[in-house]
Amino acid sequence: MKTAVLSDTHNLLRPQVSALLKGCDAVIHAGDIGGRQLAEDIRAAVGKDVPVYFVRGNNDREWGEELPESLRFTLGGVSFFLVHKKKDVPEKLDGVQAVIYGHSHRYAQEEREGRLWLNPGSCGKRRFGLEITMAFLYMEEGKFRAERVDIGDMLSAQESGETESCRIPADGLLPSIEGILKGMDRGWRIERISRELKLDAGFVEEVCRIRVTHPGVSAEGILNKIEVNRMTGTEGK
Repeated sequence: MKTAVLSDTHNLLRPQVSALLKGCDAVIHAGDIGGRQLAEDIRAAVGKDVPVYFVRGNNDREWGEELPESLRFTLGGVSFFLVHKKKDVPEKLDGVQAVIYGHSHRYAQEEREGRLWLNPGSCGKRRFGLEITMAFLYMEEGKFRAERVDIGDMLSAQESGETESCRIPADGLLPSIEGILKGMDRGWRIERISRELKLDAGFVEEVCRIRVTHPGVSAEGILNKIEVNRMTGTEGK
């Protein structure tokens, strides 16, 4: 059984990803889908008889209230727990063989105490110059293995470039953070800050979260925190 695992498409289903979905026996999506039409496009790519498992990401709130925040299910004889943010995984995971999560846009795969922890990364809009990835799971009689898929290797130079609304130049991070903080002081929501400043909504949310959890922190302090998170792989936890 071949299952496609993806996350953080943010309303972009690349044709390369759509092609990879064809022929899969199931699809698992760990949230931040981006819109109802994108969810339908994924279903259309695999066919109406193929099961698709979605959970709601933090950027799906406006349209996806009917989606669950987490799911437990069995597929191919394997027991799964699916959620958008790793920090929302419960402590008790009795019987769960694989945990699937997203949010950080960073591919991660590890086994702990016989359990697979898999973040397929993002195969949608590029964030912070991170790689564009998804994963395949191959399952048979309760046994399974994960395989990383690098979508960036399939893209042309033009396709792999970022749109202005998603690109955040390295030398522009500090001014971007300062702009976000000003927007927060004006009472703007994440969606408006992202739109007004033409910044990635995930980046805006990360800055806002640090500001809320560290009252009084400066823009420079937030930049340092983000850079530490990237180096240690703790972004989004």
